[in-house]
Amino acid sequence: MKILDLPLKKEWYDMIENGIKTEEYREIKSYWIKRLCYTKGNCDWGGYCNLSNCSIRKGRQSDYTHIRFRYGYTKRTMLFELKEIKIGIGKPELGAPQDKEVFILKLGNREE
Repeated sequence: MKILDLPLKKEWYDMIENGIKTEEYREIKSYWIKRLCYTKGNCDWGGYCNLSNCSIRKGRQSDYTHIRFRYGYTKRTMLFELKEIKIGIGKPELGAPQDKEVFILKLGNREE
């Protein structure tokens, strides 16, 4: 099991805890490319992952199997199975930027 730890603000943590939000978003920037892409940021084209040759777009998933959400930087956490990572337009009402592609982390079952 490889766990991705993500601290969240109260609003998003509560929505996930209550089952309203079933996906989390991260911007397509070099920091997240290095953490989430199969290539670990060493893409041969040297750009952002919004191009057609991105490892996520090609269906190669990250090494992560689970996501642990942390309520800010407290000890309060919840662990979810990570079903899938894809690139697309998220839902603004759930925290995604308007009309901008992001990494979409699809949540599976809650494990703790």
